[in-house]
Amino acid sequence: MARFLYTIQDSKGDTSSGTLEASDENEAINTLQGKGYFILSIQAEKESSGGMGRLRRAGGSVGGRDLAFFGEQLATLLNGGVPLVRALTLLGEHSESPALKYALHTVTKDVASGSSLHKALEKHPKVFDTLWISLVQAGELSGQMPKSLKQISTYIQAQEELRGKVITALAYPAVLFTISMGVLIFFIVRIVPTFAEIFKSFDLKLPAVTMATIAVSNLLVHNLISLIAGIAVVVFTLKAYLATDAGQVTKAHFLFGLPFFGAFIKNIQTERLLTTLSTLIESGVSILNAIAVLEGVFSANKVFSAALKAVKNDVATGKSISAAFKKTGVFPPLVTEMMWMGEESGKLPDILGTLSTFYREQIDQFTRRFTSIIDPIMVVFIGGIVGVIVLSIFMPIFQLSQVGGK
Repeated sequence: MARFLYTIQDSKGDTSSGTLEASDENEAINTLQGKGYFILSIQAEKESSGGMGRLRRAGGSVGGRDLAFFGEQLATLLNGGVPLVRALTLLGEHSESPALKYALHTVTKDVASGSSLHKALEKHPKVFDTLWISLVQAGELSGQMPKSLKQISTYIQAQEELRGKVITALAYPAVLFTISMGVLIFFIVRIVPTFAEIFKSFDLKLPAVTMATIAVSNLLVHNLISLIAGIAVVVFTLKAYLATDAGQVTKAHFLFGLPFFGAFIKNIQTERLLTTLSTLIESGVSILNAIAVLEGVFSANKVFSAALKAVKNDVATGKSISAAFKKTGVFPPLVTEMMWMGEESGKLPDILGTLSTFYREQIDQFTRRFTSIIDPIMVVFIGGIVGVIVLSIFMPIFQLSQVGGK
């Protein structure tokens, strides 16, 4: 006989947990179902104890795709009439993410003991952010939990897809540049000094480009430790400054002001803001609560965060959303003008969705153009540097060959 832990729901909807002894799991299930109970979860006590040991060691954040899959599957199960506790139990047992498995285990226990879902999710801020909490709470209040979960899933999938495109566009040139710089540094540190000694022994009058290359080589070879120490001090100081609010503001302004990339970075942030705001409003979250959620979403961007705080205060005093956003001077005129049109027409969520699609297309166009032009730019840039170094080495060699011929 084995002992089984179970959680059941009676005909009145009340849940309870306990243990029973049976020869196998099927016998335990038949026993409970024979008494008219709906089984939410059941497992052997030994397996449960071992599982809990593993779950306690799990923790941390969860990938966006795992969360999107969880939201979609939970919505599907709820639409199919599966009780919430049972649905959470099933998804927790089959989750491939240890952190999500652990979170869902504790969330299931809290919900089974009478807690609302959004309150249970609040206990896991590393897994479920403020956006999750707000949308789930809106779904609970409106009685449209599956719809809210679908919206969460769609939102996360869109953000993950966009993030993947940006990373793909930037990863190749970054890797190519890093490898090229490594090869060039090796050439300057190991190859150039050898030729410099040869040229010195012949007492040649070196061309300016050769002298410059040798000077750079000597700087790297003889002052390498000092350079590394200096770089480390600069990085440490910069990191300490960026940890402050003033540093974060400076960082945001610097990124937004970058030539070529500044507008692209701001478009990414704007698209995320519009998509998030549209999703929140469509889910029934109030404007003030939606803006408060946005503050949390953009907590790392102090420029947007400060602007959203000002927007929230203005909206709380009765100012229109478009006027509050316009007053900050942070958001593009297109956004504020379209917001005004959405307020006037009573179709603000639709307008925000249209705007987010527009900015998403702008980001897609940029990534496509960037990937198409970065290859020739990198080839010309790296090839130019290599050409200068090779020329600086071969020009004195030509002089030596002329001397040898004479």
